[in-house]
Formats: sequence, C-alpha cells, structure tokens
Amino acid sequence: MEEHTAGAAQDRPTVLLVDDEESILNSLRRLLRSQPYDILLADSGAKALEILEQRPVDVVMSDARMPSMDGATLLAHIHQRYPSTLRILLTGYADMALIAKAINEGQIHRYISKPWNDEDMLVTLRQALAHHNSESERQRLEALTRQQNEQLKTLNSTLEKHVAARTAELQQTADMLDLAYEELKRSYVTGTEVFSLLANLRLPKAKQTNRQIIELIRVYCITHGLDEADSRNMTMAAALYNIGKLSWTDSMMTAPADLLHHNERDLYRAYPKQSESLLMTLEPMKDAARIILHHQERWDGSGFPDHLKGEAIPLGSRWLKLAVDFIELQRGLILERQMNSDEALLFIRKYAGKLYDPDLVEDFVGVCAAYQSDVTLADPTVRVLTTRDLAPGMTLARNLNADNGMLLLNAGKVLSGPLVDKLIAFEAMEGAKYSIFVKIPEEPETAASAAG
Repeated sequence: MEEHTAGAAQDRPTVLLVDDEESILNSLRRLLRSQPYDILLADSGAKALEILEQRPVDVVMSDARMPSMDGATLLAHIHQRYPSTLRILLTGYADMALIAKAINEGQIHRYISKPWNDEDMLVTLRQALAHHNSESERQRLEALTRQQNEQLKTLNSTLEKHVAARTAELQQTADMLDLAYEELKRSYVTGTEVFSLLANLRLPKAKQTNRQIIELIRVYCITHGLDEADSRNMTMAAALYNIGKLSWTDSMMTAPADLLHHNERDLYRAYPKQSESLLMTLEPMKDAARIILHHQERWDGSGFPDHLKGEAIPLGSRWLKLAVDFIELQRGLILERQMNSDEALLFIRKYAGKLYDPDLVEDFVGVCAAYQSDVTLADPTVRVLTTRDLAPGMTLARNLNADNGMLLLNAGKVLSGPLVDKLIAFEAMEGAKYSIFVKIPEEPETAASAAG
C-alpha cells in the first residue's frame, strides 16, 4: 500500500510558490490545497534555489517584488539552471521594466497580476502544467529517437563490417543498393527492376529469372500496344513476382517445384500472396500486386491462391504466368530437367486449356520468337517429331541434346537413314524420348513447279 502511495505521489506535479509575504503564500496554499499538486513554499529567491537543488520542480510561481533578489532575477537563474521548469511571474505592480526583464531573461510562461482571480489562477496553472507535460513528453520522445538512431548507427556499422567480410558478389549488392535508392526516387518501374536484380543474387546465375521475364513482358507490351500505365504495371509485376520467395532457404529457392516436399509445397503455394502483401502498402504498386497475386492461377481452376478459373483470372496475370513458366522451365525451376526455349513452348502448348489461356498461347509463341532468337516454333516449316517419325533429308532446326546435356547433333545437320537409325538406338539405350525440331524438305512436285 505504501509503495502504491509513493508511486502516486511521484506522478503528482510539483509547484513551488515564492513570495516574501507569508500571507500571500498562505493564501495561495489554501487556493491550491484541493488541487492534485505537491505544493512547496519559499519566502525568498535564495530559499527557492536551495529547494530546486534538492528536488525537481515542474512550475515555479514567484512574486515580482522581493528583497535581495527580485522575481525576474530568480526566474532568470531558474531558466539558466533548470530550463525545463516552467516559470510564472506574480506581480502587483505595473512595472513594465520588471515584466520585460522576466520575459527576456527568465523567458516566463505567463505573468499574473495581483490581486488575482482564483478561477483564472487555477486555469493558468492547469494550462502551464499541461504545457509542461507536453514539452516533457516531446523531449522524452526526442531522446528516445536519438537513442534509437544511435542503435541504428551501431547496427549499420556492424552490418557494414559483415558485408565487407563477404564475397565480391555481396559487395556488388551493396553498390546496387545505392543505385536502387537513387533510381527509386525517379521511377517505381526502374526501382523495381533494380530491386529484382538484387533479389536474384540469392540465386546462382543459371537459376536467375527476373531480368529475362522483365524483357519478355516488355516485348509483349510493345507488340500489343499497351498504354504507359498497363506497361508499367506489367513490368513491375514481372520484376517482383517472386519477392515472396526471399524468405525461403537457398535449397528451396533453387529446387524444381515438382520435387518440393509436402511442407515446402505449402510454402510454395503461399508465395504469390506473400509477394502481394509486401507490395499492397505502396499505392503505385497496387495494380502490379494484384497481377502478381493471381499469376499462379490456372485456366482450369486448379491453381492458387484463390482457384480462379478462365477469364476470372486477370488478363495481366495470365500473361505473367506464361512468361514466368517459359523462363522457369528453361531454368529447371518447375521440372527437374532444364528445357530449351522450344521445349518450354511445347510444354505450354500441351497444357493450353489446363494451365494456360488457350487463346493466348499461339500469340505468346510469337512474342517469344520476337524476344528470343533461338525460338523456332514460330516458323511454319518447323515440325516437332519423335525419332521414329524422322526421315532422310530432314534438317535439324536446332541443336539436339541428350537428357544429360551432351550435344548429339548441331542445328543445320541434314539427316540420313543411318543417322536416324543411330538416334533411335541411342534413345532406346538411354531410355529417353527425344523431341526433334526439324525443317520439312520441300515436296518434289513443288520444287518441279518452281523450276518450271
């Protein structure tokens, strides 16, 4: 009980009354007796200064005319020694010089004329204490801010030492952060692209995707005549589509999606929502965030996070999924085997109407051909055949690699009967199934007609 009382007493403001006339002090004490203040009395300026040396005081109210040390001089001393203590001058004389001294040297909060009005006196003290509390809180918050800034400086210093000890690649990251800061002030689009490059440093170069997806989406925007706003949203979505993956482990970041463990699959399915959540607080990013949120929805409704189906999926999300899958299939981030560009497009064609909007797929093949020079599927003379469908005279449209990555035949190679037989035998020995991109030779009658 005593502790509680002591704590309550510490919370009460302290008011020091200074006057050489005992009757005035008694009168003020009676007036303030019912108020929630601790009242201290001093009959001289010297006595007031002694009290201030012994304990903190919130407000000092001093008479102006006192022997030895007048009120203005006392309040000037208090201002110099205890600037946080609020100062009020109580004067019964129309002495403008004394009041001016108190204002200029003591920087008093208010002055009150004698005789005073009790209600005005109480209101003045309440307002003075409220101002004092507000000022004390402001100073406390400033001190807290300075302390936190010092802690941040210490943390930054530690971080800089840590970064300096890391590899040259992380040093490059620090340099790019400086660039990102400047670029973000100029353009959200440029800023998001730079940040995506920083995020990609989590991955080996062979697994990085963001730059290629950005460029592919930019080709789409140009070839389809998207306006500036839609182009900006699509480009930012391409840059930051996988920002929600940054909390993953390094091994999960590089693993094919179809090889993830059960608990990892739940985390994988959460990344579009996580990416959207990180960006929704930025007003210019809201439309891009919505594109990102739904870019793993599937045309048949089996996607995530909301199982949207068909045209309920935003158009931008449908295009972003095509671009993401096209690049990630080539990086081995969806299936264990890394595909070439044409194989990735064959996969997308195969799942048109299931994973992808069937009305967009062939258009997307054309965009890929404009973006990536090694895409051959856009050429109407190119066919994709199995080894048993091959015939002598056909020409390889692109390199043929074994499943282990070994180059078997170069693009431009004209197939012969024995070569076709060797391919069939090698395929059987490897237990593989090759997709062969070939140019179909011109029909004889067509050639004869052209000659005629």
